[in-house]
Order: sequence, then C-alpha cells, then structure tokens
Amino acid sequence: MPESTPDPGRIVSLDQFRGYTVLGMFLVNFVGSYAAIKASLPLLAHHHTYCSYADTIMPQFFFAVGFAYRLTFLRRWERDGPRAAWAHAIRRNLGLLLLGFVIHHLDGKYNSWAKLRELGLGGFLQTAFQRSFFQTLTHIGVTSLWVLPVIAARPAIRILYALFSAILFHYLSAEWGYYEWVLKRPGIDGGPLGFLTWTIPLLVGSLAYDAMTEGKPAVLRFVFWGAMLCLLGYALSCLGRVPTDLAGSDWRALLVEPPFVPPAEKVNIWTMSQRAGSVSYLTFGAGFSLVVFALFALACDRGPVRIGLFRTLGTNALAGYIIHDLVNGAIKPLVPSDSPLWYVFTGCGLSLMICYLFLRYLEKRALFLKL
Repeated sequence: MPESTPDPGRIVSLDQFRGYTVLGMFLVNFVGSYAAIKASLPLLAHHHTYCSYADTIMPQFFFAVGFAYRLTFLRRWERDGPRAAWAHAIRRNLGLLLLGFVIHHLDGKYNSWAKLRELGLGGFLQTAFQRSFFQTLTHIGVTSLWVLPVIAARPAIRILYALFSAILFHYLSAEWGYYEWVLKRPGIDGGPLGFLTWTIPLLVGSLAYDAMTEGKPAVLRFVFWGAMLCLLGYALSCLGRVPTDLAGSDWRALLVEPPFVPPAEKVNIWTMSQRAGSVSYLTFGAGFSLVVFALFALACDRGPVRIGLFRTLGTNALAGYIIHDLVNGAIKPLVPSDSPLWYVFTGCGLSLMICYLFLRYLEKRALFLKL
C-alpha cells in the first residue's frame, strides 16, 4: 500500500514550471531550424552533439509528467483502490499512444495497393514504427507504461528501476548496435528504445513529488540533488575520453566540454545527445529540471509569484502541444529558412501570440484537454 497523499488541489509551482516549459517548447520548436538562429543563438537549436538550451525542454516535460503521475496515481489508489488506479493509468497511456499515432504518424507512404501487398504485414511492422511515431507523446505514453510497476513504490525502488533502465539502454546501445542505428536512421529522441532513458527524468519528477508532500518545498534539497545529477551526467559524458593509460595522463585531458558548449572532438556513445537519448543527456536533463523546479518552488510555493502566462500554458499543456504544431504549420511556411534574425523572431512572436489566444480562450471557459 503506498503512502497517503496530501490534500487535493493544484500545486502552483508545478503549473508555473510546466507553463515555462511549454513556452520554451513554443520558442525552440519554432526558431530552432533557422540558419540565423544556428549562427547567432545556437543554444536555441537542437544539435544532437551536445546539450543546448533547446535540449533541456523535453526532460522538463518528463519531470512534470512524473511529478503529476505519482500524485494522481496515489490519489486514485486511495480513493478507488489499486485495480482502478492501474486500469486508469493503462487506459490513459494507451490513449496517449493513440493520440501520438494521429499527431506524429507512422513511417512510410504507399502509392499503390501492389506496393503495400509486396511489403506485407511483417515488412510494414518492421518499417512503420522506426522514427516518426516515437516523438514526445509516444515517448510519454510508453515511458509511463514502463514505470507503472514502480510508480507507487518507495523511493529506493524507483531509483533502482531508473538505474536498471539506464544500464539496459546503454547495454543495448553499445553491445547490440542500437546507438549506431538510431543515429544513422536517424531516430527521434532516442527512438523506439528511448523510453528506457526517458525513465530517468520521469522518476526524478516522482521523487520530487514525494519531497513536496513532506511540508514546505525542499528547495535546498532539490538544488543539491539536481546539481549532483547534473555533475553525474557530465561525468558520464567524460567517459568517452578516458585514455587507455591513465597513469601518464593530465586529469584535464579527461574532461569534455561542459553542457551548452559545442564539442571540439568527435562525439561517441557517452556524448549528451537528445537524438541518441543517451544516459548522460537524460541524467543531466533530469538534474537540470530539478534545479529549475526548485526555483519555481521557492518563488511560487514559498513566495507569492504567479505569472498569468505560465498559468495559462501550464494548466493546458497537452492542448498547447497540439495547437502549437498547427499554428507553426501555418506560420513557418511564411518564414524562409534563410530569414534574418529579426524576421524569425517576428514570426515566432506571431506564433506565440496565436497559441496564447487559443489557450487563454480555453482557460476562460474552463476547457482543459486531459487524458
């Protein structure tokens, strides 16, 4: 039986943190592909060779998912019993996978019935689920199902489960060639096995929820453990430079560039990479998420800070995710890839404004998209 839950009610810091993350997603998903951004503000783009600001956004979503997942699962367990809690979690995440199929689509396009028949069911299953399907919504759904056996467990069990998932992912990447495959394909956010490392920020979010139930937000503890995870992620990224002869090596030769700094050498399996879903990247991302959340806990739960924009975005994040894709699809064709910086941000500002107007409209009418 899991421990008891606190009094129901929205946690302001979580809504504000989630709203900031949604705003960050709107920003980087619009501007990240433009040449002017990559030249002048490269931290706003995904590079797949180091951790940029853009790469910190998705781990924060998983952190927020893990926090809310444990909260709602324990409440339903207490109110309706374990069977109902499990059934609701399974239905919710299967629904998220169905939504992921509609939003992200499958790989492949078949121009004739003959080509589809030639491919066959086996060929279809082998090729259709390699790339497009495994994006944000699918990764959240699969990862949430993967951690379901431990989401109500005590902290030590969840930590061990995250460690097991990370080791399993690295083993499959190194020994079974998954790392080379996901980069060459290329995969998205770790590809079909990415759920193993997305487990790390999700379960760290669940641990943060536990700390929040103990009374006042454990801000200093969040900062400390967040910093430790960031250091661990960086230390893991340095393993790719360990020489065969440690005795004659300068310790500085063991260090790679820190996060947010492009690498000077060829990347490898230990490099922080969102495309690869590497263990080092998700460990650092989980720690960074915890530190950022600590700032919101301090400002919003201990302090009086309430930002209306973050509230509007944070309380309807799923709707925001769907809407921003549609809005970007309407605005980005009007902003050429070689546009100057001012024009890119003008287009981005227009996209953000339209997204906000839609979400504010829904908020005023208490319409929230949830699964």
